[in-house]
Order: sequence, then C-alpha cells, then structure tokens
Amino acid sequence: MAAEIAPKEVDAGVRDATTSETASGISQSKAEFLSSFTQAENKAIMRKVDRRFLFIIGMMYVIKNIDYQNAASAKVLHVGQKSNIMVELKMTPNQYNWVQSIYFIAYIIFEVPSNLLLKRMTPRIWQSRIMLSWGIVLACHAAVQNAGGYYAARFFLGAMEAGMFPGLMAQLSGWYRSDEIGKPVMWLFAFQNTSGIWGSLIAYGVSYMDGLGGLSAWRWLYLLEGIFTMLFSIVVFIWLPDWPKSPRSEKWLTPREQEYLEARLSENAPVTSDKNFDKSEVIAGLKDIRNYSFMLSQFLVNFGGYALGWQLPTVTTSLGYAGLPRNQLLNIPPAAATVLSIIFAGWFLKQAYITRPFFIILIMIAALTFFILLACTVSNAVTYVAVVLGTTFYSVYFIPFWAWRSSSLKGTTGTAFSLAFQSCIGQVGGVIAPQLFQAKYAYNGYKTSFAISAAAMGLGLLANVWTWWLTRNLEWDVRRIRRLRRKAEREGKVFAGDDIKVYEEREFYEGVRKKEDEKVVATV
Repeated sequence: MAAEIAPKEVDAGVRDATTSETASGISQSKAEFLSSFTQAENKAIMRKVDRRFLFIIGMMYVIKNIDYQNAASAKVLHVGQKSNIMVELKMTPNQYNWVQSIYFIAYIIFEVPSNLLLKRMTPRIWQSRIMLSWGIVLACHAAVQNAGGYYAARFFLGAMEAGMFPGLMAQLSGWYRSDEIGKPVMWLFAFQNTSGIWGSLIAYGVSYMDGLGGLSAWRWLYLLEGIFTMLFSIVVFIWLPDWPKSPRSEKWLTPREQEYLEARLSENAPVTSDKNFDKSEVIAGLKDIRNYSFMLSQFLVNFGGYALGWQLPTVTTSLGYAGLPRNQLLNIPPAAATVLSIIFAGWFLKQAYITRPFFIILIMIAALTFFILLACTVSNAVTYVAVVLGTTFYSVYFIPFWAWRSSSLKGTTGTAFSLAFQSCIGQVGGVIAPQLFQAKYAYNGYKTSFAISAAAMGLGLLANVWTWWLTRNLEWDVRRIRRLRRKAEREGKVFAGDDIKVYEEREFYEGVRKKEDEKVVATV
C-alpha cells in the first residue's frame, strides 16, 4: 500500500496533475497517485461514502415529498363530509389549487439565496436547519382556520424547504463523479417515489383519527408529519457529512482516502478548498447557454409531471374503483411501478450502453405517449394504466437528467448557483400546473388540462434534443471515460488516464456526424 499522503502538500499535484512532494518526500503526480490504489480499495472507500450518504439523503427526500404532496392527499380525506379540509376552510376547488402554486412561488424566490449559503454554512448545518424549520411550519398547518392562513402556511413551507434538493446535488458533485452520480440520484428518486406509497398509507391510517382530540383527520396529518420531520432533522445534523476534506470527514476517512476522493473527480467538480463564494463563477453560469437549455427542459417536463402529480389522487378517486378511505390506496401502484423503474434506470446508466441524453429521449417519447392517452376519451381502465405509466416515465426521467446535468457544472459556487437558478425556474411548472385543473375544465374530465400537459411534454422532448446538441461532445466523452473506467475495474485497477475535458471539450462530432474516438483523443 502506498504511503500516507499529507492533504495540504499533495493538493496541487492532485488537482493540477503536476508533481508534488509528499510528507515522506515521495514525488507523485495525480496519475501516479490514483494508480497507487487498487479497485478493491476504491470500492471500500466508496462503500464508506455510500453508507454516509445514500440512506440519509433518501430519507430526507422521501420526507420532503410526503410533506409537500400531502396537500393533495388532504384534499380527498373525507371528501364531501364536514371534516374535509375544503369544507372546514370554506375553499372552492379553484381556490385550493393555489395551495400548491403558492408553495412553489416561495420555493422559487428562496432557492438561489439558500443554495449560495451552502458552502459557508456547511451542508450538514444548512440541511438540518432546512428540515427543522419546514417541520415546524408543517406542524403549524394543523392550526389554520381559513384559506388565508392556509396560503400563508404553504408560502412559509416553500420558503423553508428551498435549497434542499439543489444543495444535495451540489454536495454530491463533490463526492461522486458525473459518470457515477446516477447512483445517489437513483436513491434520491427511488426514496422520493416511495413517498406516494407512504403518503397514501399515512393518509389512509390518519383518516381513522378523524375527530380524535377534537381535530379533523387532515389536521392530524399535518401535525404528525411535522413532528416527525423535526425529529429527523436531528439525525441529519448528526450523520450528514460536509466535504471530503472537511474536519468532520477525518472521523471516518484517512487522510489518504480524503485525498483520493477529490483526486478522482473531474476538473470541474467542487472541492473542499474552493472559496465560499466566487462571483466569477456566477457570472460564467449566467453566460452559459446550457444552463438555460437545461432550465427549459426541466420547466416543460415539470409542467406536465406536476400537473399529473397534483391531480393524481383526484383522478384515481374519480375512477370509482374504491370508496373512501380506500381511494388513497389506488395511488400505491403508480409509486411502486416508479420505484422499480428507477432502480432499473440506475443500473442501466451504470453500464454506459448509450449516452444519457439518448436514454432521456427514449423516456420522453414513452411519457408523451401516456400523457396523450390521458387527454383522449378512453375507458377508466386505460386512464388508470396511463396514470401509472405516465407517472413512472416522468419520474424516471430525472435519474439520467440530473446525472447529465452534473457533467457541465463548474466549481463550488458555480455548481450551487447553476443548480439553484435552474431549479427555481424549473419549478415554475409547479406554480402553473395546478391552475390547469380549474372547475371550468371539469366538464370533460379535465381532458383539456391533460392535453396542455401533453403539449408541454412534447415541447420538453424538443428541449431535451436541443440540450443534447449543446452537450453532445461532453456527453460522449463522459460515456467514453465511463467505459474505460469499467474496463479498469474489471482488471482490478483504478483508471488514471486522461480524464473528461470540461473547460476545453474534445470534439467528437462534426455537426451531427460522429468522428472516431481514437482520432479525437490523438489530437488532444
């Protein structure tokens, strides 16, 4: 085994691939340093990282999604009865649609400021603050007495939750390579989509608490979920890491392992030693057209997907397959199908059979098909199948999408800003989507609303094709290096060759025509 390396002395050699003296006087370059590790060591180190991240981020995200989707579940709790939330708060369906829109408006406003504080405050402190504050606000939902109070509670919920997802993605980019970040993203979204299962089961169980302690079932739903979120924020504070070379990482990583985790990252990745804030990276992000193409893609796909997600409990209830409260259980099959599909997507990405944008285009074609079915006059059975598969393909889309997105991010500040800026605009779809389901569109079973959603998905497909065009060289390079790394892995080695070029991309395409990889690499 190679000698221990002092992080500060070797930092320049690891990051810039120049020669550096170690504490023991051994001269090593980045390639030599990486080559000193076996594949068994690499797997052991990454298992440590996985144990620190995968379960905790999965739980954070599933709780987050249960907590913001519960407004849709609360809407159909004891629907038509005195204790229903819309009856108690004297709200019409059109007024209730604003509950979700207002949440996203706040989310959009506070997304960028929140994420720019991530490095300064450290991820562990900032993420635990986010969870604690939104848990408090969520529990306060149980005390609202009218529509105005409900709107205020939803606004503050969005404000407190802002920054959680882009913050996690920014942090993960400093621990996982772009070609392997699909794994933690898969865990995030697999856990997220179990929220449909857990949320339905919780709502089903809470429905039997109606009137207990003088509280309606929907009040119990918010109160119990808020308390659990507050308690889980303590777990986040204790367990979530910061960055590979942060002082807290020394408790579970050796100095050599800490050095390795940053040395193996590509040139654009965030590293521990980066500034807390770098204005030049923000300006560069604003000038990068790829930020806007990713943003447009996310907005359009979210527009269609959020529309279906918001209306899902109402659609399944209206099919008449189950009465109250068993109507909540009809939301479980879409969630279960989605989780299984996400696991497959994570495995498929790891193999690097095709580029991530091509995988996304296939997913979008399938999703568009089922959204079109929802906009057509079909039987209840076909509608339910379309709901299940439309939800599935929409959710699976984000596994390759966020892995793809990570490849062109640059630096700690640039990564935090770009992810938050993109996410806040992308979430505008969440503001608009609930407004599609106003009472005036109910006459034909909201077919008009779903037709608009299908159109958004179609435009989203075109936006993703445009984004592929802008990133086609970089993405082919990611696939190429991923395959080389898998080859080295099969040989028991760690890949230490020339890595992905981000700042000066290799050109694998002439227009849409593909060059031979060997000729491209030979010219670099």
